[in-house]
Amino acid sequence: MGLDVPGIEKALLTGKWDDGLSTSADAPVIKIARNVVNGDFSDLKTPPSRDLFTVTASPDAVLDRPFAAWFKFSEASAVPSTVEDELLRLACAVACLHAFLQANWTGPDLDIEPLDILTLTPELSQAVNEDLIHQKAVAELAYGGEPAYHLAKAPFFLLLARLLLDTPFQHLQSVPWWRLRTWRIHEQVLDEPVAVPPDVITSVDPLLESFAVEPDIAGRLLLEQGLLEHYVGHDKSAADYFVRAARATQLEYELTGALGKRTKFQQTELTQLILLAESRERNTEGGSDTAARLETSGAADGEGDSTAGSQGLRLPGPATAAIPETLKLDDDTLLEQTAFTSSSTAGTPGSRLSHIDPAAQPALHPLDQSILLALCLNVKNLSPAHGLTTEQMAPYIARVLSHPRNWSVHTMALLLRSRLEANRTRTVERATLQLQALVDQMPTADAPLAERLLYIHSIVLPSRWEMEKELALRFLALGVVKSALAIFERLEMWEESVRCWQAMERADKAVAIVRDLLEGRKAEADTVIARGKALSDSRKQGLDAAREAKLWCLLGDLEPAHALEHYTRAWEISRASSGRAMRSLGGYYFARGNYPEAITCLRRAVAINPLLSRSWFILGCACVREEDWEGARDAFVRCVTIDDEDGESWNNLASVYLRMGQAGKKVAADDGSDETGNAAQEAQREDAEKRIPFSNKLLAFRALKQGLKYSYDNWRMWANYMIVAMDVGELSEACRALTRVVEERATKDGAAAVDEDVLDKLVDAVARGSAESGEGKPEGAAAGAAAASTGLARRVTDLFELTILPRVSSPRISRARARLLTAQERYEDALNAYLDAYRAGPAGTMERGETDIAKWREAVGEVEETVDVLRNFGPRVEGFKWKLAARSIVRTFVGRTKDFEDEPEWARLTALQEEIRRED
Repeated sequence: MGLDVPGIEKALLTGKWDDGLSTSADAPVIKIARNVVNGDFSDLKTPPSRDLFTVTASPDAVLDRPFAAWFKFSEASAVPSTVEDELLRLACAVACLHAFLQANWTGPDLDIEPLDILTLTPELSQAVNEDLIHQKAVAELAYGGEPAYHLAKAPFFLLLARLLLDTPFQHLQSVPWWRLRTWRIHEQVLDEPVAVPPDVITSVDPLLESFAVEPDIAGRLLLEQGLLEHYVGHDKSAADYFVRAARATQLEYELTGALGKRTKFQQTELTQLILLAESRERNTEGGSDTAARLETSGAADGEGDSTAGSQGLRLPGPATAAIPETLKLDDDTLLEQTAFTSSSTAGTPGSRLSHIDPAAQPALHPLDQSILLALCLNVKNLSPAHGLTTEQMAPYIARVLSHPRNWSVHTMALLLRSRLEANRTRTVERATLQLQALVDQMPTADAPLAERLLYIHSIVLPSRWEMEKELALRFLALGVVKSALAIFERLEMWEESVRCWQAMERADKAVAIVRDLLEGRKAEADTVIARGKALSDSRKQGLDAAREAKLWCLLGDLEPAHALEHYTRAWEISRASSGRAMRSLGGYYFARGNYPEAITCLRRAVAINPLLSRSWFILGCACVREEDWEGARDAFVRCVTIDDEDGESWNNLASVYLRMGQAGKKVAADDGSDETGNAAQEAQREDAEKRIPFSNKLLAFRALKQGLKYSYDNWRMWANYMIVAMDVGELSEACRALTRVVEERATKDGAAAVDEDVLDKLVDAVARGSAESGEGKPEGAAAGAAAASTGLARRVTDLFELTILPRVSSPRISRARARLLTAQERYEDALNAYLDAYRAGPAGTMERGETDIAKWREAVGEVEETVDVLRNFGPRVEGFKWKLAARSIVRTFVGRTKDFEDEPEWARLTALQEEIRRED
């Protein structure tokens, strides 16, 4: 019988071996593949696997040549390969990748070393040792200007997996998927996420069609694509992949509410947020799915959604497998988990999950649990950082924790819960201790390796050093600085160690650490520094360029007086590959106003690593200072592409659009003499503003609208949005923006918070719309104009009555309101508003003895205008004695300002008095 190639590939992908594959053929590669699936990598040390790793380089070339030139398999691109050869390469690549994961992610400790799998000549055996392999592997894993973590265990295995997967494959279809998995692990080894080659994600798309009839495999693939997108910061794309993964596995889930209690002393049941979820029935795993369907919440070590299901039936299966230690809360008030009321009508009416009892939900498949954890991460990515997000994420985690099914998935759920609980006083202790327990469990053998690796690619479990770093940061946040420092020094994370020394106000120690590392004399430092690992001569010589460049940058941060020298040295040492060095130089020049140099450095930095939005933001600001509008636009566009919640970047992007002409070009002003004076320059600027294309104004409007979703309290952005909205004719949005500006500024600035010019234009638009809605237009057009006018009128009315008038008032605001009321034919209210404006204006507030002639002349005009208003609208108000009001206004004003009777305008007042008297 021939090899069942698709079956072997499927077994390697899913981590589950079908015994039928062992009987299909007796080729050695089948035994190797089976052992790899079962977590046994010992075949790497024996032929034919070891034959792949025969080092062919000469002893003199070993030190200088990259690993790709050491082996024959990297030169086989032109030689046709057999199916067995390709399967052997794939199985060895998977074994190397999983060996690296075992050493750095899942534990227990790895029992093979890189030298165990290499075939070396006697001469090479003397030149090649573990230190050399480790140093070269760390150096070659540096990518995109970011160094790899130098204390990662057995990094050679990760590099070897990449080299094997980069060789040509003609008969196997799953290789692009393994490249995707390897790239995600590689990303997690680097200091910062970097952009992956574009084909890494797209090359696996054809596999979706191949596995369309395998829901779980298709769901895994979509989930892993989304996790890579998530890690590099493409949140919207990741969210789409996660939803598609849930659809592929036919996972049903719904975030809803159910009655329950959260505290021990709570008497009344209140609506609590809950995630209802149900996996599809799977018949391929024997009795384990029967157990999953019969288990109820709370059946697994008390971790259910409530205590109601604690008597649930337990059957053998994954749910009873060894799982990480789950710490109890033991709080005097809070329950261990929300106790939901048993009900058969949970969920939204008509929902497919309405039959689920919230107090006894069925167990989920581990793959579906992984998808829920990914969706939980998506909630965090796409929501602002506040308590509501925490409450929305918690039900996803609680649903996974209720039924432990897999060691790695349960570890990830506990880690996410500890992150959520770290900011609450009642749960911070459990959060820290739980994180410590997760770190301590890594070296243990409480669960089989195959169980730990089964879903390791379907979650974003951090590496062992990242988890320890997170624990140290937790200690640092709690003020336990020395414990955090001990962890950072053991992990040789010197940047974080420096933060600890600075927190203890010992910046001199921080400088000493970095200098000792660079000069190779760390062991000679005092006892505090000596707790860290000393560098041997071989380690000092093998200090890779990327890591050394990072240390020079760190020293530049610590010694501002010599920062330029240190940053430049870092760039030179890295051979023009350190993104950190260029970012530091760009920030240095920008802070000192040398914007051309800052632009040069930052362009190099973003070319090396384009995923860091802060670098793009500073580059955009530098371009704005240099009036390079095209460069600024491109930079801010990249900012909001990376992080679409960056309100400041949206605001700056809108500002840039308003300074650009057609096709992204700068608006050019007419040439003129510098001697024309300020007036000519002002006219020139106004002319340039008029020539801003409408399309650019519309782009600015959309950018501000997007940015305000994430900067809702930024009144300056609302003010900009208001002006741009008026320019593009979005009057309702301008009204909304003015509302927000008044709400934010009225308490501090009073009436100055109201942009009266914008208010007048809004009122004029309502008045004009009311007048035009039914005149001289076809019936359909009149109806549309009336509808638009009615909507704007309602908004402007609410603006006055609910926002402005309860807070501030001024004569101009009152007159604007009066015009609005007039357009609405509310004449009595309009008259009262006009009178309010008169009383608050110069005429109404003028006292006897006033000597300001200009103010008096303005007041005379107000008196005449108010009398005209009374004449026009007074007769329309039943019972309103407008003549008496007009006579009283003129008589009172004349009596208060007799000192101005020699002025020409006085005759107008006396004539006005005579006219009113004759009208009686």
